[in-house]
Amino acid sequence: MAMTKDRVKYAAGTAKPYVGRALYDEEFRENLRAAFAAAREIYEELGGQRGLSSVASRVATDEDIHANLRRAIKELRQAADRLQERESSRSHGFRNVALLAAGIAIGIFFNPFTGPVTRRWVKSRVASSEDGFQAGSTNGPA
Repeated sequence: MAMTKDRVKYAAGTAKPYVGRALYDEEFRENLRAAFAAAREIYEELGGQRGLSSVASRVATDEDIHANLRRAIKELRQAADRLQERESSRSHGFRNVALLAAGIAIGIFFNPFTGPVTRRWVKSRVASSEDGFQAGSTNGPA
């Protein structure tokens, strides 16, 4: 029990500076607002699309969606830099982009509406790649 209390106190103590900055830093909050606005625009643009292939092709080709994605990523980076007091440091840029991409992929794969279709589509693409094997086949090449 004492160890749990100590862990909670330690976690609260280390989070306190970040929470304080998030509460009182107007620029941080503005970065978050802008990032959410860009994400909302992307969601609204893709909201009417039904099929996974139409959504994927739209994401791949639509410059407005690309611009909104770039804007959301830029604003989230700036917010993270403000929160961590790293105004212009780019030392974790690749990691942050990879985490964002992983988060988007997880959201797509585990979304109750698009997840099953997306997983089947990816499975069919991976299974029917250049190796000549068919999905679900255990007998070797087709």
